[in-house]
Amino acid sequence: MSDDVYAANNQDGELNLPFSAGSNSSLISITDDDTYSNHSQPQQAPHNSDDEEAEYNTEDRPYNGVFEGPEKTLEVCFRIRDGVDPESVVGEDGRVGLRRLPRKDLDAICRRARCTILSSVSNAYLDAYVLSESSLFVYPYMAMIKTCGTTTLLRCVAILISLGKELGLEVDWVGYSRKNFNFPDDQLFPHGSFHQELDYLASHRSLCERLSGNGYTLGPITSDHWFVFVADKTIRGKNLDMDTDRVLNIMMFDIDPDVANLFYYDQYKKALVEGGETMEEESARVSVEMTKAAGIDKLVPGSVIDPRAFEPCGYSMNAILFRSYSTMHITPEDGSSYASFETNQKVASYSSLINNVVRTFKPKKFVMTLMADEGGLRELKEHPFGVGNGKGIVVPAGTNKIVYKRSNLASIQVEEDTCCLMGNWVADEDNWAKVIRDDRARTMSFA
Repeated sequence: MSDDVYAANNQDGELNLPFSAGSNSSLISITDDDTYSNHSQPQQAPHNSDDEEAEYNTEDRPYNGVFEGPEKTLEVCFRIRDGVDPESVVGEDGRVGLRRLPRKDLDAICRRARCTILSSVSNAYLDAYVLSESSLFVYPYMAMIKTCGTTTLLRCVAILISLGKELGLEVDWVGYSRKNFNFPDDQLFPHGSFHQELDYLASHRSLCERLSGNGYTLGPITSDHWFVFVADKTIRGKNLDMDTDRVLNIMMFDIDPDVANLFYYDQYKKALVEGGETMEEESARVSVEMTKAAGIDKLVPGSVIDPRAFEPCGYSMNAILFRSYSTMHITPEDGSSYASFETNQKVASYSSLINNVVRTFKPKKFVMTLMADEGGLRELKEHPFGVGNGKGIVVPAGTNKIVYKRSNLASIQVEEDTCCLMGNWVADEDNWAKVIRDDRARTMSFA
């Protein structure tokens, strides 16, 4: 069942769990910590080894010239289990909770999602990892991982909960979200549809006694929309401060071709001569040059930035500043160009940030989402999506301007106090094309 069809069959936007798979479901058997049980089929014993390959179809799909840029996002918050001494979650090196996880465990988590850790930066509050397919952020009591392409992100849930338990932690809150896919047929199990994702979470043998939650759809089912799953197990007044009480995500599509071209690796290469750069040095230099060429460093002033340029094209960046993170991911391929910016910064207004991000990439359209608790929303001085009087955003581009009009806005409160907002903004296509064309001519005339 496609995402759109499934959303259409649930007009109220809410799906109550648990429920069983449809008639097209087949028996799935995977490793012990990642066990999917299909109630409509006879049970099969799970594997005993976490390293054994899953018995479902996860083969790499041939590259067809396009890439699924919009990410899947998973956030899992923990609290100290009853009866566990709080001092026991502090390591000898002073690292607390999930930040005590060794690299091999983080690698195991990423392996379930079919991605790898490439680099990392840390400060006193969190660790940030650039992945081959987006990013991972680890706080003492919260882990957030977002992955793009055909990754299998939900396979991380069980192992993450299991590793947390070994550290004396238990689940406090789980959130999973994503925009509807541009290329849904390319996805691997369990991401074939939102139906399948929810059924996986409801029927997972290692999760069914730990998670219960609801799925929601925000936005028009005939256009860009946002799927959200939340399982709230918080004990009010007892949960730890995660400092992640609001997360803004800006997803930009069909970005300015000249901006997209900045993220092709070859144009930054230099001839390798004796005594010149190593491959590692070249990659580090190109990553920094891409960051500055696009003005990404100006979007995160004061932050420690960990950029990564990919061959032949593409770019990822994590930035950390005290307790907050910002992350960007860019796929510049013609026909599927995409850039995302996400942050959990606690700002009083998002207007300047939104304008600066959109001005940097000048997309044809963009989608914004915000997930926050009620307390986080109360801290805002204005409606988070009220930029441009709530209807339009004007972005300067050379001597011209691009006007983005908000086509829709959806909001819902889920579980106890989680608020989700989603809006779509679209530029007039003739205006956008003229501005990009004139801006390109102006730039060429000065070159």
